[in-house]
Amino acid sequence: MPELEPAPAPPAAVGVVDAASVKLSKLMVVDDEPTNVKIVRRLLELEGFSQFVTTTDGRKAMTLIRDERPDCVLLDLMMPFVTGLDVLDEMRHDPATAHIPVIILTAVTDHKIRCEALKHGATDFLNKPVDPAELAPRVVNVLKVKAYQDQLLRYNQNLESAVRERTRQLEQAYREIGLVLARAAEYRDNDTGLHVVRVGRYARLIGEELGIVGDAADLLERAAQLHDVGKIGIPDAILLKPGRLTDDEFELMKRHCAFGDRILQPYTDDEHAANGDWREGSGSGGATPLLVLAHRIAMSHHEHWDGTGYPTGLRGEEIPLEGRITAVADVFDALSSKRCYKDSFPIDECFDTMAEKRGNHFDPQVLDAFQSRRDDVVDVLMRFADGV
Repeated sequence: MPELEPAPAPPAAVGVVDAASVKLSKLMVVDDEPTNVKIVRRLLELEGFSQFVTTTDGRKAMTLIRDERPDCVLLDLMMPFVTGLDVLDEMRHDPATAHIPVIILTAVTDHKIRCEALKHGATDFLNKPVDPAELAPRVVNVLKVKAYQDQLLRYNQNLESAVRERTRQLEQAYREIGLVLARAAEYRDNDTGLHVVRVGRYARLIGEELGIVGDAADLLERAAQLHDVGKIGIPDAILLKPGRLTDDEFELMKRHCAFGDRILQPYTDDEHAANGDWREGSGSGGATPLLVLAHRIAMSHHEHWDGTGYPTGLRGEEIPLEGRITAVADVFDALSSKRCYKDSFPIDECFDTMAEKRGNHFDPQVLDAFQSRRDDVVDVLMRFADGV
């Protein structure tokens, strides 16, 4: 697993956003009087600002704002055709421009109109005629706030990106550990361990045909790969026996379900403590969705639809669906693969043998779903054939 990158550093404090840096900002002036535009621009140029977008036509304001993305808009309130309130309202309803601060330039002293502007999202006000001593400080203050908000936005974006990357890395490790655990069991009686990969793929195909899609299908595939993890506890003399098992040997073989039950149980508090984790409550109730599903599969994939399976003799829909799905996937792979005690069967014979067990060994609906994906099943068998 790749080494995790450190989290992004926290954003700088407001105080580091100085006046010199904000004067690099782009300012937009919207006023139907050309003289007012020139005065505001000249006063701000004298204070060190150099990037400007201007218009005397309120109808063009939103197009310019969207295209130029200014850092602050100085907006006249009373204009023909389109008022400042109209422009302000449209800005605040557009996610691309909603965060841009707006300083209202107005000769209107009516309290109600000012309140209306505030309701529409005005950031600040400047009275006309503009006071030169007041103009630059108000613009600078507004830009400092925006600069810090931009820092927070970039920090949050970087943090979200880092979280997504860590989640991806952990998910990859999660997948690989599950597969390694499955292979650890399968290598006891299989040359390549590809059996677990094929069973997982077959289970996914069946699940998709039954409406299990997306993350749920992905989880089913990974959990099905752990179906025989309990074989770790079975002696080699039984696992590797080339001939038919005796009744006593088969009883021992059936214990792999119980071993799987134990292996896939979540850690207890005592086990955590024994491994150096002394946090209270760190064990019970901590099973991941993968382990919960894998546990049910390990305990139920040898149950039969007619109740003649093991370890508990469940019948019909008493058997968890994921167990019924994995039963079909596991048996097909056993038939179509070479084992120490048998050669692989021809593909047609495998499907015919499966069909004969419909309604007794297998859930009919699950088997039908498997049979309907025959082409995909054969593709998986070819792609992940042992020794390839």
